[in-house]
Amino acid sequence: MEKAKTVAFHTLGCKLNFSETSTLSRMMEKEGFEKKDFTDVADVYVINTCSVTDNADKECRQLVRRIQKKSPESFVVITGCYAQLKPKEIAEIPGVDLVLGAAEKFNLTKHLLDLTKTDTAAKICSCDIEELTGFTATFSQNDRTRTFLKVQDGCDYNCSFCTIPMARGKSRSDTIANVVQQANQLANDGVKEIVLTGVNLGDFGRGAHGDKKYEENFYDLVQALDAVKGIERYRISSIEPNLLTNEIIEWVAKSDQFMPHFHIPLQSGSNEILALMRRRYKRELYAERVALIKQLIPHAAIGVDVIVGFPGETADHFKETVDFLHSLDVTYLHVFTYSERDQTKAAEMNNVVPISVRNERNKTLRNLSYMKLQYFTNQHNGSTRKVLFEAFNKEGMMEGYTDNYIRIATPYRAEWANQLVDWQL
Repeated sequence: MEKAKTVAFHTLGCKLNFSETSTLSRMMEKEGFEKKDFTDVADVYVINTCSVTDNADKECRQLVRRIQKKSPESFVVITGCYAQLKPKEIAEIPGVDLVLGAAEKFNLTKHLLDLTKTDTAAKICSCDIEELTGFTATFSQNDRTRTFLKVQDGCDYNCSFCTIPMARGKSRSDTIANVVQQANQLANDGVKEIVLTGVNLGDFGRGAHGDKKYEENFYDLVQALDAVKGIERYRISSIEPNLLTNEIIEWVAKSDQFMPHFHIPLQSGSNEILALMRRRYKRELYAERVALIKQLIPHAAIGVDVIVGFPGETADHFKETVDFLHSLDVTYLHVFTYSERDQTKAAEMNNVVPISVRNERNKTLRNLSYMKLQYFTNQHNGSTRKVLFEAFNKEGMMEGYTDNYIRIATPYRAEWANQLVDWQL
C-alpha cells in the first residue's frame, strides 16, 4: 500500500498488550503516520487482541464489523494473542486485510508498505510459536500517568486452562541493565510511576533474549530499579504466589519506591481444583504469602485473580473458594468466568459446569469483592496518604490512586496533574 497518513489502535486484554500497543503507535508515528482516535475515521486500524476468554475473541470480530460500516476502504490489521492462535479464522473475517502473529507484530510498518487492499482473503504473517525466541522491550507512554513497562514475556507453565504459552511462546526476559536504562529514560520524560508487566513476571531472568538462562532474577531487578532517581513509584502488576518470595515481600516492605500493593493470582481456593488446573502451589502457600504481607505491611492492598466454573468444580469446591477468600485479608478480586479454549487440557475435561452456574458463581464473588474493597477503604478513613493524580480532565473531574491503590476522584485541578498530593481519606 502507499504510505497511509492516519492510524488508529484498539487494545484488548492485559497491561502487557497496552505497553505493546503504545510502542507500536510510536513506531508508526516515526514512519509518518498520524495517530487518530479509534472512534474516528482512519486509513489503518490496528487491533491488538487478547484470547484469554471467548469474549475477547467476540469483541475483536465486533470491532471489525464496526470498522466495515464506518470506513470500508480502510486497512484492518489484527495482531496479538488471538492472531497467533487462530490466524486463519481471523483472516476469514470480512474486512480484515492483515493478520500478524507474535513474531511479526513489531514489523507492522514494513508489512503495511507491501499491503494492497483487495477483496481476497487477508494476508497472514505468522510462525510456529516455537520459533519465537526474541524479546522486544515495550512501554506505554503519553497514554496515562502510569507507564506499563514490559520486562518479561512468554511462559513455561502448563496450566490446563491457559493458551498464553501457545500465543506468546516460552519465558524470556529483558536484562536488568536494559530495564534500568529504560527506567532512567522514562524518569527523564517526567514519568512518575512504572508498572512492571510480563506474562509470568516472577520468572524474570529466565531465557533472557531466548537463548540461555541468566543469573539475574526478579529480586535483583527490584533492587536495581529502587536505585533509579526520578521514579517515585513502582508497582508489580501480577506475580505467581510460588514466585513471590519472602525476600521480595521484605524488600517492598522497606522500600519507598515499591508501592504496598500486590496482585497475586489464586484461581481457586480448593487444592483439588488447583491440581486440575495444574497450578504450582496449594492454598496453604497462598495463605502464607498473604499473612506475611499483612504482617510486614498492614496497609498493603492485595488483589486476587479467581476463576469460577472450572470443569469439575462442584458446589463444595466453590464453597471452599468462597470460605477461603472470606478468611484472607485481601482487598479486591478479579473474577473470571471459565471459558473453554481450544487446544487446552481443560477443554477436554468432563464434569462441565453449566454456564448459568458459572455466571451465578461469578456474581457471588463480585459481591464479595465489593465488600472486601469497601472494608479495606473504610479501614483507612481519616488517614493521610499520597495520591498520584492523572492528567485527564473527565468532565471536570480527575482521578488518582493512593500508594495502596485506593482510587480517589476530585474536581479537576491542573496543578495536581501527574503530581503526588497528600490526601486525607
